[in-house]
Amino acid sequence: MPMPVESLHAHLAEAFPGAEIVIDDLAGDGDHYRARIVSTAFAGLPRVRQHQLVYAALKGKMGGELHALALETAAPAAGDA
Repeated sequence: MPMPVESLHAHLAEAFPGAEIVIDDLAGDGDHYRARIVSTAFAGLPRVRQHQLVYAALKGKMGGELHALALETAAPAAGDA
């Protein structure tokens, strides 16, 4: 069963409170999303570690309920936090 966008957003918002989160359904099937997450949690971390934090927030749903997730992660620009 595909993951509803609301569920995906809820997982990300819980893991990254106060983050700017934008999710696009790339195929209209609830299985292929793009997520842009801007969070202070990513400050000073390499991109690979940022993405690992996102996958951890999904609590094992990646590859099951959620087939594909393109990620754009970043820390807020100086002065935006």
